[in-house]
Amino acid sequence: MASEPTGGLTEYIQHHLQHLTPHISEGGFWAVPINIDSMTVSLALGVLFCAWFWLKARKATAGVPGKGQAFVEIVLEFVDGQVKDVFHGDRRVLGPLALTVFVWVFLMNAMDLLPVDLLPWITEKFGIGHFRAVPTADINMTFAMSLTVFVLIIFYSFKAKGVGGYMHELFTAPFGKHPLLWIPNFALNMVELASKPVSLAMRLFGNMYAGELVFMLIAGLFSAGAGLAGWALYGAGIIGYTVWGIFHILIISIQAFIFMVLTIVYISMAHDHH
Repeated sequence: MASEPTGGLTEYIQHHLQHLTPHISEGGFWAVPINIDSMTVSLALGVLFCAWFWLKARKATAGVPGKGQAFVEIVLEFVDGQVKDVFHGDRRVLGPLALTVFVWVFLMNAMDLLPVDLLPWITEKFGIGHFRAVPTADINMTFAMSLTVFVLIIFYSFKAKGVGGYMHELFTAPFGKHPLLWIPNFALNMVELASKPVSLAMRLFGNMYAGELVFMLIAGLFSAGAGLAGWALYGAGIIGYTVWGIFHILIISIQAFIFMVLTIVYISMAHDHH
């Protein structure tokens, strides 16, 4: 379903890697561009997730559940089991957070399974170009989510240890309480704190960005060549897209799971570590 622009595969990929951003006049009030495509798709998927689970919860029965209710219950039990194994505090906040992270990230990752040119082709009918369908292949989105987790890490650190206790930990762990060790302790703890959101964001972004590039390369085969060679490349493109798509289902699931588990682990460390 590829529609390769004139100029070859390089231009085709460059075209598809551009985000939909608003036109900003020079010197305007809003000077920082936002990626409208990533924001729109992530918001739509978030609303879809909330509406889906809310409807299933509203229609839940105590008897034999239907397929939809059974699936939701399996997801809930799976996520709750992960939280129970790691976090030993009050789960009323962390449980729903873990569920939201897992399902929302999975849905955003799953947009990578759509044909590369499908959403751009649809948006072009409305005069909109450069529409990217995978929010988690946008580093701005992954960092936004990881920074939210970072704020929760700080919140649980203060909540569990108090202001004095957390400050004491920052300056005395791991090397000891001697005043000469305060600065090395603090510096090391700052590096550890900063590495958590960075690792969360870059891991998810790197995997999804690479997966998106592979799909683009495969899609380029559909319109490359002519005659018999063209048909051979078209067939290779279909096979490649199918094989990589099946393998990619595993990748998008694992990445959603890792993001959820690391979120739980980091918050649990902030809550329990003394």
